[in-house]
Amino acid sequence: MKSIKITALLGFLLLFSGALEAQITDKPEYGKIAIIGATVHTVSNGSIEQGIVTIHNGNIEYVGTDRSKVGSDYKVIEATGKHVYPGFMDSGTSLGLVEINAVPVTVDNREVGNINPNMLAFTAWNPHSAAIPVTRVSGVTHVLTAPQGGLVSGQAAIMDLWGYSPDSMAVDATAGMVLNWPSVRSGGWNRRTPEQMEKQYKETIGALNKLLDNARFYDQMMSEFESNPNGKVKPEKNQHLEAMREMVNGQTPIIISVSSEKDILNAIEWSNHEDHSDLNIVFAGVEEGWRVAEEIAEAGIPCLVSTLYTPTRAYDHVHRPYENPGALMKAGVKVAIMTGEVENVRNLPFNAGYAAAYGMGTEEAVKAVTINPAQIFGVDHLLGSLEAGKQANLFISTGDPFEPLSQIEQVFIAGFQIPMDSRHTQLFEEFLDRDATQN
Repeated sequence: MKSIKITALLGFLLLFSGALEAQITDKPEYGKIAIIGATVHTVSNGSIEQGIVTIHNGNIEYVGTDRSKVGSDYKVIEATGKHVYPGFMDSGTSLGLVEINAVPVTVDNREVGNINPNMLAFTAWNPHSAAIPVTRVSGVTHVLTAPQGGLVSGQAAIMDLWGYSPDSMAVDATAGMVLNWPSVRSGGWNRRTPEQMEKQYKETIGALNKLLDNARFYDQMMSEFESNPNGKVKPEKNQHLEAMREMVNGQTPIIISVSSEKDILNAIEWSNHEDHSDLNIVFAGVEEGWRVAEEIAEAGIPCLVSTLYTPTRAYDHVHRPYENPGALMKAGVKVAIMTGEVENVRNLPFNAGYAAAYGMGTEEAVKAVTINPAQIFGVDHLLGSLEAGKQANLFISTGDPFEPLSQIEQVFIAGFQIPMDSRHTQLFEEFLDRDATQN
C-alpha cells in the first residue's frame, strides 16, 4: 500500500514538473518602451485619447500626448484603437501557495494551530506556479495572496506575477494580517445551539482581545527598549507578538474574513470599541454586506468582495452576489474585488464585470481592481493607476477588459514585457493541430 502511494505521488510530481517546464517559451523584454496611439485609462486622471505611455527602468516614465517624449532609442508599440489600463490586482487569493489541492505536498496556505501571526505567505510563495502565467495573461499583474485557517492565519503578501524568486516578486511581504471572524450563524453543517454558539463566540473574542492586549504591551516594551537600550536588559523576543507589532499600531491592516449579516454587525461592534481604535481594519468576503452596507460605511471599513458565489440564503435573489459590490460602493464603502481562488484568479475581470453590470458601473469596477486595493493596502504610490513614477504594471487590451470578447494583447509587470504564453495557450496550440508528423 505504501509503495502505491509513493508511486502515485511521484506520478503527480512528474506531471506537475512537466507542466512547469512548459510554462514559458520566451523571455520577457526590458528596456525603453513607448506605447502610442491608445486610449490611456489612467484611473486617477481620466482617460487620454491618442495617448502615450513610456516605460523606463521598470517604471512609468511619462503619460500624456507629447510625442517628443519618445526618443529614437525606444521600442515603439503602435496601439491605435486599443486601450491601456493599469494592471489589475486580485485582493484575495491563495495563488502561489496552492498548486494541486488533491496533493497535500503542494498545498502550503495554512499552518497547524489556531494562532499563527508569524506565518508569512511570502515565505511559502512558489514563483514557478503553473497558475501564475495563466493568470497574468488576463491582465492581472499582482495579487494579495493570503494564508488560511485558524483564528489568526498569518500575514498576506502583495506579489507581482513575474519573477524568479519571492524577493523579486514581492511588493509588500507583510501587507495584512488575516483574521477569521468567529461565526454565530447556525444552519447547514453547524449543529450548535444558539447558546453554545454564543458561549464559544465570547470565549474566542476574549482570547483575541487578550492576544491584542499582550501584543500592545509587548510593542510598548520593545519600543521603549529600542529607543533607549543603554543600561537595560533586552526583553525576550516572542515570535507571535513580534509579528503583531505593526498591526497593533495601525501600520499593517488586519483583514477580517466575515460573511453573514450578524457576524458583520458583531465585527463592526468589536472594531468600534475604543480599545481597537488603533487598528486598521479591512473586511474580506462580506457576502451579506448589502444587508448592512450603511453600517459598514458608517464604520469606515473598506471591503474586499467577490461576485461569483452562490447566494448565502436560499430565498435570496440569484443576482445578489453580483449586486453586492455596487450596493456597498453606493453606501460609501471603499470596495476592492477579489476572487478567493487559485487557478481561477484569471477570472478576476469577470468578477469585476458582473459588479459593473449590476450597479457598480465600469469606472468604479475598474477602480475596484486597481487604485482601490492599492489605497487600502498602502501601495498606491507604486500601483493602481497610470502615473509617472509608478511601477510599470499595465496591459494593452483590444476593448473593455471586462467584456469576454476583448483580448489582452500585451502585459507589462515592473517594466518587463511579459510573454503571452501559458499552459492554456500551449494546450490550445497543441490541440489545434493534432496531426502526427512524418519522417
